Amino acid sequence: MPTPILMPALSPTMEEGTLAKWLKKEGDTVSSGDIIAEIETDKATMEVEAVDEGILGKIFVSEGTEGVKVNAPIGVILEEGESADDIDEAALSGGAAPASAPAKEDKPATAANGAAPAAPAATPAAAPAPSNGGRVLASPVAKRLAKAEGIDLSLLKGSGPKGRVVKRDVQIAIENGTGKAGTSAAAPVSMPVAGVDERLYPADSYTAVKNDGMRKVIAKRLHQSFNQEVPHFPLNVDIELTQLLAARERVNAASPAKGEDGFFKISVNDFVLKASAMALKEVPEANATYTDEAILQYHHADIGVAVAIDGGLITPIIWKAETKGLKQISEEVRDLAGRARSKKLKPEEYQGGTFSVSNLGMFGITSFASIVNQPHGAIMSVGAGEERAVVRDGQIVARHMMTVTLTCDHRVVDGAVGARFLAAFKRFCEEPAAMLL
Repeated sequence: MPTPILMPALSPTMEEGTLAKWLKKEGDTVSSGDIIAEIETDKATMEVEAVDEGILGKIFVSEGTEGVKVNAPIGVILEEGESADDIDEAALSGGAAPASAPAKEDKPATAANGAAPAAPAATPAAAPAPSNGGRVLASPVAKRLAKAEGIDLSLLKGSGPKGRVVKRDVQIAIENGTGKAGTSAAAPVSMPVAGVDERLYPADSYTAVKNDGMRKVIAKRLHQSFNQEVPHFPLNVDIELTQLLAARERVNAASPAKGEDGFFKISVNDFVLKASAMALKEVPEANATYTDEAILQYHHADIGVAVAIDGGLITPIIWKAETKGLKQISEEVRDLAGRARSKKLKPEEYQGGTFSVSNLGMFGITSFASIVNQPHGAIMSVGAGEERAVVRDGQIVARHMMTVTLTCDHRVVDGAVGARFLAAFKRFCEEPAAMLL
């Protein structure tokens, strides 16, 4: 009998995702273990394997469809001798038609209340139409329409999945008289966005860039954390980096390891992560999570490292950071950050953790406070190291200083606990040899 292909849950908290790409087409033979599709969550792109063998009889959800619910049928595999006539879509979906019907590029979805939805923002200015070996990526409908109207697809900016040019992009170009050979693509024409007062912000005064899944999740979680659930308060301290910078220089000079640029470099951030882990072990009350029944004090310092990626940020985790040396921490951060930017992290590499560190020092930010990343009890924000005038033994001298801010969930990390953590962190940074004890 036909075997449904269901939208997989790529993590315990996943509720929906985007069907980014089909790697098989209807009629293709598939074997158990074959990669048949790619699914995008708010954080990563994952591959979907076939769990049975047969023929990909029908695709229910087309490429680029967003908001596909977990366990919704996205396709069906047929056994030998079966045909498309044997497919009972209602039976495959448990008595109802599939929750996520294929998205059509030439027909916008209808709003749930029956009203016509707001017109989509005209082609976002995110990126020009991508090419593959000189070939512009575009849907078949867009190609046919562009050919008939004399539109040069390479001059358009695609609004489809991964910058793909779709029918509406070509239609907008036709309406605006742009995109023909010998002309340059005009700036995207903005269209009204629901909730925006057009008297104050006319449609042609802005370009609307559609919120992707990651941005929606970031907005939801941080609003929930800051405005509804977590009572935040910040603590900050200035740290002298003289000894840390000297230790870093000696470590890098002595290291035999080779990196991509010909030699291995330990960064200041690697010291920060190691010092954070050591401070969490010294002050375990700060390495904790609040629940209604109990405060959970963790046995290891599993530190999430904030990494900026296209569309938002992600916090891959250095597990048991207190047990790792600077070299291993540095290697893991580089690997995780690189795969985070290409959305190749596994859910278990960025979900969980006990504490977070966010460093904006490389952008010249001297001081800032982050929002607690639940369920962590605190997050530390690290500013830039810079020379400042400070007083030492009654004299004004120049020293390399760094300001860090600890944002605490007051339900679990009280002011005194946060202060003790920062005192321990400051000591490890100002006397790096203490981390060896």
